[in-house]
Amino acid sequence: MTYLVGYGPRNEDRSAVELAAQLARSEHHPIRVVSVVPKGWGTPAAGGTDREFEAWAAAEGELAVDQAGDDLARHPAVEGTAEWVSGRSVPQTLLEEAAASDAWMLVVGSSEDADPGRIRLSSKTDRLVHSSGIPVAIAPRGYRTDASVTRVTVGFRDDDASWSLLTRVAEICRRTSAKLRVVTFVVTPPRRPVTARMAHAETQVIGLWMAQAAGAQRDAGEHLASTGFTADDLEMRLVEGEDWRAAIDALEWAEGDILAVGSSATHPMARVFLGSSAAKILRNAPVPVVIVPGAAAE
Repeated sequence: MTYLVGYGPRNEDRSAVELAAQLARSEHHPIRVVSVVPKGWGTPAAGGTDREFEAWAAAEGELAVDQAGDDLARHPAVEGTAEWVSGRSVPQTLLEEAAASDAWMLVVGSSEDADPGRIRLSSKTDRLVHSSGIPVAIAPRGYRTDASVTRVTVGFRDDDASWSLLTRVAEICRRTSAKLRVVTFVVTPPRRPVTARMAHAETQVIGLWMAQAAGAQRDAGEHLASTGFTADDLEMRLVEGEDWRAAIDALEWAEGDILAVGSSATHPMARVFLGSSAAKILRNAPVPVVIVPGAAAE
């Protein structure tokens, strides 16, 4: 199995390679960096124009390979290769290359428009994420690290999909000796009820949400304890915020942290489809995010 890294020609942000190296230091699989360049028309009518285009594309590919090789060289303990391929569609070509190399995870960076340290999907990455049948790891813009994965935070809700995600993440933590933090987010936007009665009703509803979330946390904690997790390697958290940024920032984050969220299984092949909660978590996360197909976060 491999980590397949999508690497754009003339890439000025090596964050995807940095994240792949971090993952490889924890779960020891080789890294395969792939840069997709445009494919020529391949028709007789194109003639010399097509040959010139293909020569330009090949030069772009070689440049990307050289850059990726330099990025990989920063992590000599990690096995990695870089190559370029041609394709009509970058997302589709990466998915085909992932299948060909038996990749168990795709790794990509954020859009050039992302704020430093934050995640934003480009149009190509967005299509890739929503078409993938394997987990997709996304690095914040400008991400750099020499750490391994030391803690995985998983967003948890008390539904079948969340339990499935929790089971998969817990197994990864056991294999890599990473700590596990199970977090239930409760987002309660401030409102201005027009009457005291409405204010009281709203308080009751929020209290009910918190009680249900606390109960789900207890159930998850007891289940994980029964599978061998101890207080030293397991943390259960219930966090509240007026918006997603506030809720996520209420947690402490450190180097070596990864955040795992589930996607919605809206396709028979359980491809990635981000529900509203997962999408908001992604936009506000200060650490790399791994999106796991078929584990919904609506």
